[in-house]
Amino acid sequence: MMYYNNYWGMDLIWWCAWIVMLLWIFAVPYNIPGQRNRKDSPLDVLLKRFAAGEIGKEEYAERKKIIEIEMIRES
Repeated sequence: MMYYNNYWGMDLIWWCAWIVMLLWIFAVPYNIPGQRNRKDSPLDVLLKRFAAGEIGKEEYAERKKIIEIEMIRES
């Protein structure tokens, strides 16, 4: 009995399984599997700038009030 190595039997299923697995590995984000990265909100950006020392305490408080007022208006 001769065995012909064609890809229409179990071999095709294994090739498909490997391709799906490789696509899944490279398509999933690295930091949080299954979730896409979200953009930073304006308050997050402001807090990062304050933490980095780019803006002072008074400027931070003033801009935070403005952002919060705008967020309330949009809601």
